[in-house]
Amino acid sequence: MLEEMLPRLEQVEKRYEELSVQMQDPQVFSDPRRMQQVAKERKGLEKLVQSFRELRRLDGEIAEYRQAQRSPDRELQALAEQELPQLESKRAELIEQIKILLIPRDPLDEKNIILEIRSGTGGEEASLFAADLLRMYLRYAESKGWRTEVMSTSRSEKGGIKEVSVMLSGEAVYSHLKWEGGVHRVQRVPVTEAQGRIHTSTVTVAVLPEADEIDIQLDERDLEISVMRAGGPGGQGVNTTDSAVRIVHKPTGITIHCQDERSQIKNKEKAKKILRARLYEIELNKQHEQQSSQRRSMVGSGERAEKIRTYNFPQNRVTDHRIGLTLHQLDRIMDGDLDELLEALKTHYQMEALQGKNS
Repeated sequence: MLEEMLPRLEQVEKRYEELSVQMQDPQVFSDPRRMQQVAKERKGLEKLVQSFRELRRLDGEIAEYRQAQRSPDRELQALAEQELPQLESKRAELIEQIKILLIPRDPLDEKNIILEIRSGTGGEEASLFAADLLRMYLRYAESKGWRTEVMSTSRSEKGGIKEVSVMLSGEAVYSHLKWEGGVHRVQRVPVTEAQGRIHTSTVTVAVLPEADEIDIQLDERDLEISVMRAGGPGGQGVNTTDSAVRIVHKPTGITIHCQDERSQIKNKEKAKKILRARLYEIELNKQHEQQSSQRRSMVGSGERAEKIRTYNFPQNRVTDHRIGLTLHQLDRIMDGDLDELLEALKTHYQMEALQGKNS
């Protein structure tokens, strides 16, 4: 297996060295855009190159100990017999790691995202759980040191969330959260339930990679922009100026409404950013559908049958139905401790990619 990977690894290492040289080139250094591209590509190869170099170092060490096994020195032989199993085990682990690193990277992995959460079936309880999911993702983002910015919010009468869009910015945000899109089901006794019965509700989550103007160019002639006075349930957040902005993208009918900022200009900027992300997602879906007829929509209609995950509060249990994983630590997960769950998803899809590559 390693022999098959060697040409590719040597090619990657050569490219990494070329990029390292380019970063010292005054022409590249003086062009911020070019420098950013080179640095980004180099960083994307760094872990694989480091692992390959560590493997070479390890192979050299193993060769020395195997030679020591044939030494007339009994103590040297004993040392080799003791160290070799550990080194060979470490080598096997490193090769598995390199296999995963050789899986073609998702070009979107390094992007920031716009996370959209909408209440689905279940009325007010669904909107309350949408607010809980928002808190969960914001706490997770905080643990990663990401920046968060609420782009638009629509709240329910009792403080829940009908719909919210949040920008999450930081290192490789999409790679961490790209599997979160889908229908999230909750089973619990709602605060609105006097009889103490368990209800089932759903919330949909969409993970949209941020699209800049290079990815999606908006034609102003395709936009119908209107302004209005902002408002909220119970009179909260009402502005005395026409700062709320609604943008309708005429070719697709997509409508974006932003009123969180008191500045009309800022609301317009946020609305355009959300619109770009949604149009970008449409384009990506078209590409994926051409590549695979089995691709399904990320969110679907929000029906319970389309669930990707269930949060069962009475049993402190969360189950991800795609990988059959159940964790009895729902309280920690709702507090933003998502690492174990997200790592399991990442490993599952990496193994799928490896099997597809080897089949």
